[in-house]
Amino acid sequence: MNSSVTPKNRLLPSLLLALGMAGTVGGALGFQHIGGYIPCALCLLQRDPYYYGIPVAVLAAASAFFGGPAWLTRSLLVIVGVMMLVGAGLGVYHSGVEWHFWEGPATCSTSAPGIARDAGSLLSELSTTKPPSCSDASFRFLGLSFAGWNVIASLILAAIAFGGARGKRA
Repeated sequence: MNSSVTPKNRLLPSLLLALGMAGTVGGALGFQHIGGYIPCALCLLQRDPYYYGIPVAVLAAASAFFGGPAWLTRSLLVIVGVMMLVGAGLGVYHSGVEWHFWEGPATCSTSAPGIARDAGSLLSELSTTKPPSCSDASFRFLGLSFAGWNVIASLILAAIAFGGARGKRA
């Protein structure tokens, strides 16, 4: 290990990862609950690496802050990096489905497209509401859908994780 690399040097990448992942998945939740964009099944699946990765990044930050063994902090950062690569792969797959490069899964719709405001309208909402399709991007910004932006965010976060594990500042 390089003598200039201390466990504290891994604190910044760990914190950046935790905050970056929380901000990314928080933005997705904001678009869903505030913006009204109902996620498809693949959209929901792409959130899993963030949900699992945030606690691991927090553990890496705690290990770095409290002077835990370097191998532990580095291992946790590598785990987060791999999770973000999985997230990027899911985003590439979903983007390909949206651009009709390949077929999505047969079960590609949400099971609960929305919540009825009152019990009387529940049956009518169930019969008239169509869940979103994974093959139709509900929103694009600069030519990229939510799935495409997830690829970019995941790759940036993976780079931070692997850079932190190597001991360089991210």
